[in-house]
Amino acid sequence: MTARFGERARAALEAHGPLCVGIDPHAALLAAWGLTADAAGVREFGLRTVEAAAGRVGIVKPQVSFFERYGAAGFAALEEVLAGARAAGLLVIADAKRGDIGSTMTDYAQAWLPTDAPLEADALTVNPYLGVGALDGAFALAEEHGKGLFVLAATSNPEATMLQRATTADGATVSAAVIAEVSRRNADATPAGEWGSFGFVIGATVDQEQAGIAPFAPVAPILAPGFGAQGATPADLARRFGPQAASVIASESRSLLSAGPAALAETIADRAAQYREVSRG
Repeated sequence: MTARFGERARAALEAHGPLCVGIDPHAALLAAWGLTADAAGVREFGLRTVEAAAGRVGIVKPQVSFFERYGAAGFAALEEVLAGARAAGLLVIADAKRGDIGSTMTDYAQAWLPTDAPLEADALTVNPYLGVGALDGAFALAEEHGKGLFVLAATSNPEATMLQRATTADGATVSAAVIAEVSRRNADATPAGEWGSFGFVIGATVDQEQAGIAPFAPVAPILAPGFGAQGATPADLARRFGPQAASVIASESRSLLSAGPAALAETIADRAAQYREVSRG
C-alpha cells in the first residue's frame, strides 16, 4: 500500500527542505536554453530540469499549460517528464488547476491520480470555485491511490481578490471557507498525527490577515507560489506563514530556470541550501 501523500510530502520536506522546482518551459526560456518551441523542446527542457533537481530537492511542479499548448505531442512529452521525475525519486505536483462537476471532474482526476494513469503524478492542483463538493470525485481518487490535491485557496493575482475575499453569510472570507471545508475532509481521512493529503495553494505574497486565513488543522501541505521572481525570499518563509511554515512547499521557477541548463543544478543546490538554513533555524 502506497503511503498517504501527506506523509510523503512531509518526508520530502524534512529530507530536502521547502524548495520546489517549477518546470515552466515557456517560450522565452526555451529560446534562452537554445531549444525549439515545440514538443521536442519542452520534453528536453523538462528532462534536463528533472536531472538537475534530482537529489537536490524533494519536489518538482510541472506547469501543464506549457506542454498542453503543443497538443498531443506536448502531452506525450509531459508523460515522459512526469515519469522521469517520479523514477528519479521526486514527488511530482501536476499544476493543471482542474475544476469541474460530477463525472467530468472525476475523469479529469482519472488522468492524473490513479497508479499507472497516463499522466500519473503524486498530486494535482484543483480549482474549487464551482464548489468544494464538486471536487468529491477527485478527493476520493486521491485518497484511494495515496495521492494528493492542492486546492486553490488564496492566490496572489489581483483579479482573485473580489472572489476570494468576498464573505459568506457567517462572515468568513471565501478563501477561509474553502480551507475550512477541505480541512473537514482531511480530518475525516487522516490518521492522528499524520499530515492531511488535501493541501492548499496559498500565494507567498498574500496578506493572510486580509485574506481572512488563520492556522488550520489537521496540518496539510501548503503549495506557495510567489517565491523567487515574484518577490518572496527564503527569509520570508516564517514571517509570511508563521506556525505553519514547516508545511510550506516554496515553489520557484523562473528564478532558477533562468540560470540556464549548465548552471541549473548548482543554482538549485544553492537555493535549496538557503531554504534549509532558514527552515531549520
